[in-house]
Amino acid sequence: MTELAFFPLSAALVPYGRMPLQIFEQRYLELVKSSMRSGEPFGMLRIERGGEVGSARLPELADIGTLASIVDWDQLDNGLLGVTVEGGQRFRPLEFWREESGLIRGQVELLPPLEPAAMIDAWEPMRTVLQGLEAHPHVQRIGMPVDMSDAWQVAYSLVQLLPLEEELKVELLSLMAIEELMRELDLLLNALSGEGQ
Repeated sequence: MTELAFFPLSAALVPYGRMPLQIFEQRYLELVKSSMRSGEPFGMLRIERGGEVGSARLPELADIGTLASIVDWDQLDNGLLGVTVEGGQRFRPLEFWREESGLIRGQVELLPPLEPAAMIDAWEPMRTVLQGLEAHPHVQRIGMPVDMSDAWQVAYSLVQLLPLEEELKVELLSLMAIEELMRELDLLLNALSGEGQ
């Protein structure tokens, strides 16, 4: 078991994905400062139900999350601290508690790291779609490096970047076999392009 501090959010972060965050609450400023000093990641979990701000009760959180490491930071025009986080190893939360500062901490079980998986011909359309997305200014801004020969990186980069429901991203995060993940992505891409109509 591993103890983590959590950054609950309405969005889901997946392995190899990058996400910009605006930090304004004191508890999360402290969390980010501590992570930047130590280089230690924190846990990103999607809020399923309940509010995170100003509530004494713990929100209902997803049953799978991702370690987040800070890869970039900046002072934003609005005066807030902006950080870019990158998704790492997946974990399953076991228990939560809230500290006096309001920060949520908990015990988690880390899932095995993703071993690189070779791309096969059937998955080539995924790589093509991802290469098209890489030209988008938002993607260039967050600077998401992808090893195009690793199917996990191709798949999860697509999960992070495609306009999917956040709840669906959590479901895809739970899949343990690359074949399953690629099959689901293929169906989703067909639906998004209108071929699934």
